[in-house]
Amino acid sequence: MNYRLAITPGEPSGVGPELMYHISKLDLPDTQLILIASIDLIKSRVALFHEDVEIIEYDKDKFVPQKKGTLCVLDVQLGAPSVPGKLDTRNAEYVLKTLDIASDKSESGEFSGIITGPISKAVIADTGLNFTGHTEYFQERTHTQKVVMMLGCKEFNVALATTHLPLKDVSAAITEELITEIVTILNHDLKTKFGIEKPCIISAGLNPHAGEDGHLGTEELETIIPTFEKLRAQGIDIVGPLPADTMFQQKFIDKADAFLTMYHDQGLPVLKYAGFDSGFNTTLGLPYIRTSVDHGTALDLAGTTKADPGSLYAAVELAIHIAKRSKK
Repeated sequence: MNYRLAITPGEPSGVGPELMYHISKLDLPDTQLILIASIDLIKSRVALFHEDVEIIEYDKDKFVPQKKGTLCVLDVQLGAPSVPGKLDTRNAEYVLKTLDIASDKSESGEFSGIITGPISKAVIADTGLNFTGHTEYFQERTHTQKVVMMLGCKEFNVALATTHLPLKDVSAAITEELITEIVTILNHDLKTKFGIEKPCIISAGLNPHAGEDGHLGTEELETIIPTFEKLRAQGIDIVGPLPADTMFQQKFIDKADAFLTMYHDQGLPVLKYAGFDSGFNTTLGLPYIRTSVDHGTALDLAGTTKADPGSLYAAVELAIHIAKRSKK
């Protein structure tokens, strides 16, 4: 079985385009990796490494597996010349166009999915567009009702009940409907995309000490615990809610197929400490695979060739794993 996966390098002035050089080190006999990017940009960033890399233009009628020393590119023109480390709002539309092409071709079945590089949300927002991130953008473009952001590393996975939401708004967002949707998608995709027959999900509460029996908040008693009981009655193995400050113990890491946290910064600092250079990000619930690096644009490293490819390799490896598992 052959697989095609798109890679969007992300913000052209960040480290994403030069990280594509490391894709040319891969031999994948059953997988074609297609960079959705400016050919001129990729050539200029790869040239920083002073090695010969053959650039192949993408042809949908020809399956060309990823071979060492080559990069396959679907050309998208930049809005303006890009300088490493210097953001330019004229390239905001270019970034979104690469995402649109990757999403549309994945939704149509031409690609199995997308591996995304880091983008600058601020640059896109500065153009007047309402853009909060890849996750929400792909959700809206595919008309998907609900998606789940899950990040992971070799040690464990962390899924989020809420994503890019101000902390003051989190409590009101934690409803029975939201928790049910998130846990159902998480359980389903752990089965179908990760091949886990009966996933174990371990969840944090919202408040310190998971509410301390209502003394430190009532969201656990009023919403989270009753909803978890209903989900368990449906056959979903969900443990908790547990205090977030003690949830990431080894005994729970050994048991959990995924941890669930109620808000963005409740679990991700622990995850990124455990595997910053080898972590990945994936969006569950979309009609196609989407994985991502778990780092930002690193403008200070752009153009230096010093950016670590570990997270990119992890995202590629996961996308291929899911593609093969999904086909089965």
